[in-house]
Amino acid sequence: MAKFLVFLAMVIAGVGAYLVFAPVPIDPIAWTPAQSPEKTGVFAANEDLSAATRLADNQGIGPEDTTIGPAGWLYTGYEDGRIVRINPIEGQAAGIEVIANTGGRPLGLQFDAGGNLIIADGVKGLLSLSPEGDLTLLTDSMDGAKMLFVDDLDIASDGKIWFSDASTRFGIHDNLLDVMESRKTGRLLSFDPSTGITKVELDDLGFANGVALAADESFVLVNETFRYRVTRLWLTGPKSGQTDAFLENLPAHPDNLSRAPDGSFWIALVALRSQALDDLMPTPFWRKLVMRLPEAMRGPLIVPYGWVVAANEAGEVIANLQDPNGNYGTITSVNERGGFLYLGSLTESAVGRIPAP
Repeated sequence: MAKFLVFLAMVIAGVGAYLVFAPVPIDPIAWTPAQSPEKTGVFAANEDLSAATRLADNQGIGPEDTTIGPAGWLYTGYEDGRIVRINPIEGQAAGIEVIANTGGRPLGLQFDAGGNLIIADGVKGLLSLSPEGDLTLLTDSMDGAKMLFVDDLDIASDGKIWFSDASTRFGIHDNLLDVMESRKTGRLLSFDPSTGITKVELDDLGFANGVALAADESFVLVNETFRYRVTRLWLTGPKSGQTDAFLENLPAHPDNLSRAPDGSFWIALVALRSQALDDLMPTPFWRKLVMRLPEAMRGPLIVPYGWVVAANEAGEVIANLQDPNGNYGTITSVNERGGFLYLGSLTESAVGRIPAP
């Protein structure tokens, strides 16, 4: 018995030493999130998103973003690198055509004035797909360092492309490490096709994600997914060059952004905030310890939920659609066109569609 107790003590000491000292891939910092708002008021619980229908189901996984292109076709990209266009009227296999494969992970999509499909690819960088089907790299590095996670974009009237690089620490396959580390290494960048110059417009962002310009281009918005906020960079007027919080302390993780036809903004909330995760944020030691646990013991860091909201140019929430049952969940994008909202997702096998409120 004595030998067994000695052995047991050694095992316990070894496990304890591992949990405290074993190397982990993160170097976390402390921060304390504000208490998450309840599902009341402008965020009141509802099931208004539950009626979403599914377009092009079972044609691919993860149609992360959507955009409307020539002839009214809907364009999206899947996790296997394919870019497809979908006839939104038919919405079935017969109405789908593969137009390219980036060899990476296409995320944000938008057409420029020349009919080129500009692609924020989480692996390859910022790409352009010509109407003839030629794929061109626009930019994938800054000051000699390769971008790890090009995520979303918007295009200004002068052709300048505003886009996000989510993290300079972790790529798309390690994105949850970024939330556990919680260092603000995301960036908002611009690329000028007329000069080929890539520029950092804003840094120190907590996982830079969705990007959208105001209708008059007086400011640009960028989502900070793991800081639960939307940050605004003023481009014109007396505040030019200054930043402020457009929306903050959201009850869920904001993903992509898009401007609606009326000038307001749609925000995809990819997952609910986790109180357990918020509680870990002030203490880097505990986050390191959690990372040393077997993955099966950690539990989910992010809880999926179907949710999109809209805000006007003053940053006031004016629409709130939820799907608590997860009929269409893990929503990464919402784009309003032709009286419909088109929904993208990291995990779904279809594009969602619902009449715009």
